[in-house]
Amino acid sequence: MSDPDLFDRPRRGRRPAVLTLVFAGVLAAGAATGAWSDARDHDEGKPTTSPAGSAKAPGQREVAEAAARAMADGKSPTEAARRAVSRSGDRWGAVYSGSEYAEFEQALDGEYTGVGLWARGGGDGHIEVAQVQSGGPAERAGIRKGDRLISIDGRRTDGLPVTEVVALLRGDAQGDDAPAVGSSVDVGLRRGPYDWHETLHRALLSTDSVTVRRLAGRSADAVLIKITSFTKGTGAQVRDAVRHVPEGAGILLDLRGNSGGLVAEATEAASAFLDGGLVATYDIQGEQHALHAARGGDTRHPVVAMVDGGTMSAAELLTGALQDRGRAVVVGTRTFGKGSVQMPSRLPDGSVAELTVGHYRTPAGHSLDGRGITPDLEAADTDVQKQAETVLGGLGDPS
Repeated sequence: MSDPDLFDRPRRGRRPAVLTLVFAGVLAAGAATGAWSDARDHDEGKPTTSPAGSAKAPGQREVAEAAARAMADGKSPTEAARRAVSRSGDRWGAVYSGSEYAEFEQALDGEYTGVGLWARGGGDGHIEVAQVQSGGPAERAGIRKGDRLISIDGRRTDGLPVTEVVALLRGDAQGDDAPAVGSSVDVGLRRGPYDWHETLHRALLSTDSVTVRRLAGRSADAVLIKITSFTKGTGAQVRDAVRHVPEGAGILLDLRGNSGGLVAEATEAASAFLDGGLVATYDIQGEQHALHAARGGDTRHPVVAMVDGGTMSAAELLTGALQDRGRAVVVGTRTFGKGSVQMPSRLPDGSVAELTVGHYRTPAGHSLDGRGITPDLEAADTDVQKQAETVLGGLGDPS
């Protein structure tokens, strides 16, 4: 199997093992800005069936055996697998129910069922709205960025992990059935001194993973390309956006809050800025592999990449490639640090276990996992774009 087969959607009828490079268990309501949303990120493909005794990933045998024993005893294989993953010490390991994984794959195609908002944790343990998707149920109800989420279906959110809050918004916390389009969720909110409730109805929403706009009258003649996630087609959209950047303009590449997605799409996005060459290396159980950019990418327009603590996994892969290859100046704060590789396998009850099987490195050999990427210029969250524009204004033709 060639390297691209690991990351591209398999042809009908094939079920190859697929590697994931995302924050395990990301549940979303759109994409993120250092936040979680009620869509989900994942590296594309189908899980293999991995019965006990044929596991290939470290710890996968134990997880499969635990699930098989539970099924034989009339207990939940999914819960048994989750306990086995917890015991394994795999920081990024996760087990998804069949319906959760189906939603996961739907999100890769740029669609998800949700209410259209991103949530993030505040410094005092509260949860707030980080972003609202245009045209979604949350926006139509008048919910704004910065509003506090006080409760969801009567459950207080203060002190809850953000991922659990998002699961409540999506309806995942209510059982294994996927949340239905049109199902309702009661959200308690606070804006300044005012508290109120909204009943939101979940909808099938599209993720707009790439947006492009010209920045006129700024300190630099620039085109802003924002990538919120690497879903199917993102790479082609980025390549198209870069091809249409006017002569003499620079590129601000906004990867803030991008929690990852398909490695193949991140690699194609890198190809928009590079004329071939190495994008990243990775190991799978000790065997080394490499990802390369396609030839013919743009090398004329200067690039400044903006990152933050919500820049994760596949987004870090792209950032590291552009930084190490000298193709972009990176501005912002240290990225999240998710550079491990997961391989999914199907368990006896149809649930899916993902366990870590390897790690990625940037072209210069830097490990991402637990370390992240240090920007070339540190800038506070409120000052990132201003600083990035200033840097861009001082850059010449990169070629």
